[in-house]
Amino acid sequence: QEGGSAAGSAASSGSSGDSGSQPVGTGTGKVNINTASSAELQTLKGIGPATSQKIIDERTANGPFAKVDDLTRVSGIGEKKLAAIRDSITVG
Repeated sequence: QEGGSAAGSAASSGSSGDSGSQPVGTGTGKVNINTASSAELQTLKGIGPATSQKIIDERTANGPFAKVDDLTRVSGIGEKKLAAIRDSITVG
């Protein structure tokens, strides 16, 4: 039943899902970069499979991100890319 209700609530939100501006994964509507799966990270603008894996590898090797700005520790994520996804991510 839970799976069906989750799908039902997503379908009834009024969004067709094509906007890409509302990533899933947390109750806040933001992607938690410390806990998100590769698939969840890829819902972010400009984040593909390779970059999502780099994010996971970075947090595994060096611990969780203390703040959103720490995402620049990841190779391939600079200020410009961070600015593009800043409003869509959280650290917890």
